[in-house]
Amino acid sequence: MKKREKISDAVIKRLPMYYHCLKGLESDGISKVSSNIISGLLNITASQVRQDFSNFGEFGQQGYGYDVIYLKDQIAAILGLDRRYNVIIIGAGNIGQALAKYKGFKNEGFDIIAAFDVDAKDGKTIGGIPIYNYIKLEEFSQNCKIDIAVITTPSESAREVAANVKRLGIKSIWNFAPVFIYLGEDIAVENINMSESLFMLAYKANNLKII
Repeated sequence: MKKREKISDAVIKRLPMYYHCLKGLESDGISKVSSNIISGLLNITASQVRQDFSNFGEFGQQGYGYDVIYLKDQIAAILGLDRRYNVIIIGAGNIGQALAKYKGFKNEGFDIIAAFDVDAKDGKTIGGIPIYNYIKLEEFSQNCKIDIAVITTPSESAREVAANVKRLGIKSIWNFAPVFIYLGEDIAVENINMSESLFMLAYKANNLKII
């Protein structure tokens, strides 16, 4: 798989869409697909699809299209989905509990192994996931490899928690707290702002004049 030096963020953000599209086609028993079909399913141009894929190599053949399973597996590898990840959740409020109870993460290779909260009492579980008091996070991290920390704390404590996560050597953060977190280029942070997605929905609805 050929990979260029720098791939734009816009291309990377479309890769999960391609991956889920191809998984759906695979589950429907479709073995071959063209860029035109993908573009129609995802509402983007066929030339954009081909251009995006060309950033990583030649996955299809002219006149044949793309092998669905092969292309899905290649995109999974690009995204790092060809391995499993140990995940913890910090903050056991409504969002933290909902994420802990969601079983779909495991199917995609993300194993939620524990949750932590300042008010937690040992022995409790959320959706079958053990929950510990936050003060035990450091000890837990020394005994168990953690790939991703999910932060679902209130905004006033999120940055302090994130700094502690970095100090413990955890290299990836999925942040649901309503505050922007940046810890430098040596740690990956994905900030999830649910209001932004809602704002975009409002914009689309108003421009379609359906509200």
